Amino acid sequence: MANYQPDTERARNEAEALRSLAEAAREAGEKTRVAGEDTRRAAEEIRQAAMDAMNATAETMEATLEHMKVVEDMRRTLREIRDVNKLDTN
Repeated sequence: MANYQPDTERARNEAEALRSLAEAAREAGEKTRVAGEDTRRAAEEIRQAAMDAMNATAETMEATLEHMKVVEDMRRTLREIRDVNKLDTN
């Protein structure tokens, strides 16, 4: 019976150590899950910021194109005025 007590105590100690390890593993798992959620939220915010930047770039390019069309119309008008003035001087 004397041998039985140390075995029981050792088994109890091992069980406690395993319980502590399991608890630590659960805590690490929860921290990992929370970090994963934070990472997912950050990635979504980055994706949204990239989409906003892309839309702003597209709007800027559209405005630039419209300005280029106005400039081309002005050049065309100036060429027509110049051509009319050439005819008038002849």
